[in-house]
Amino acid sequence: MVKLMSATDSSKITIRRIDDFAEMREVEELQKEVWGVPDLDVVPLTHLVAAREAGGVLIGAFDGKTMVGFIYGFPSFEQGQPAHHSHMLAVKPAFRNHDLGRQLKLAQREQVQAQGIGLMSWTFDPLQSLNAHFNFNKLGVISDRYLPNFYGDDAPSFLHRTGTDRLWVFWFLASERVKQRISRATEPVDLEPGTPLVQVQADDSPERNDSATGWSYDVAKIEIPTNINVLQQQRPDIAVRWREETRWAFTEALRLGYTVTEFVRETRGAQRIGKYLLSKTAILND
Repeated sequence: MVKLMSATDSSKITIRRIDDFAEMREVEELQKEVWGVPDLDVVPLTHLVAAREAGGVLIGAFDGKTMVGFIYGFPSFEQGQPAHHSHMLAVKPAFRNHDLGRQLKLAQREQVQAQGIGLMSWTFDPLQSLNAHFNFNKLGVISDRYLPNFYGDDAPSFLHRTGTDRLWVFWFLASERVKQRISRATEPVDLEPGTPLVQVQADDSPERNDSATGWSYDVAKIEIPTNINVLQQQRPDIAVRWREETRWAFTEALRLGYTVTEFVRETRGAQRIGKYLLSKTAILND
């Protein structure tokens, strides 16, 4: 039996399977609390029960008896092989400094590998720099799929003010890349030449580089601001431009054979920026 119990050094929080109906009701409530979705869009208990029985993974983070986070995924089929799609990961805001997202992902990885599955996928908003850092640098995902408005134009969450574009990422669970990232969480250093396809300007607005120089190297770059949530609230027109320009850059780069492999965080004067690195190297799965 796979052991899924663990605790953080700074708390008595435990990570374990979600076993009963009462805890699944807590999963329903956490979806509404963390993402602000209405009842109609909540993944319900009946779905969670059926998915878990069919091989899905449902794991919670508990502070005593109170659920403070969860992760949920279901079996899938990708790249010609059985896989697992990690559909939801939520942590209450007050507990986001406890490394719970990483612990939940590692517990999910452990249970999925015990099923004999070596590939996991999920989606995230590429304008969210914290998620990009977590996915690429701490877990070691890669991506060759960009999905415009994946959940439609009018998705209900307050997180979807600029649409629901997503990167579909792959996590090759037993690869050396993943083993290195989850053990050391190293952050790559950008030493590659070339002008980013989209660049952060001094006023946090995006500037497109559609000349040939952006495509003239084996590594292409796409910058994003680290404060997109603030921009969505205070300067929504700029946030919409970021969605439009990065949608163009990712779509074109992936069409030309690039793969998103890294995410770098930099300080430029008083600004903090994020930068995706896209390589023409084939997807690494070993």
